[in-house]
Amino acid sequence: MPVIHRLHHAQITIPKGAEDAAREFYIGLLGLNEVEKPASLKGRGGFWLAVGDQQVHVGTEDGVDRMATKAHLAYQVDDVAAWENLLRHHGVAMAESVPIPGFVRFECRDPFGNRMEFIQPE
Repeated sequence: MPVIHRLHHAQITIPKGAEDAAREFYIGLLGLNEVEKPASLKGRGGFWLAVGDQQVHVGTEDGVDRMATKAHLAYQVDDVAAWENLLRHHGVAMAESVPIPGFVRFECRDPFGNRMEFIQPE
């Protein structure tokens, strides 16, 4: 049986033309690092980010109601309370979050409607 070893990357989308605002949020506020996209993909818009040794690919797509989905990325952090305070300070609204035993967490949405979870083991 073949084996899946790990997740290489996940993709989220933003509206076409919103790359500058998305970079401000993901690179400027969250502190993620941009990864060079291959030349063959640069014409498609968007950008790639490093999250540890994995990646988040930010693609562009119009006509999507990102607020209507539970799909999300969960970022494991060391100080979930500090992240919640930082995001609240920058006007990010928090969402209802069901407790998970063994973790402290919160949920919110990025400026484009993508759901995000910040999670910390207790």
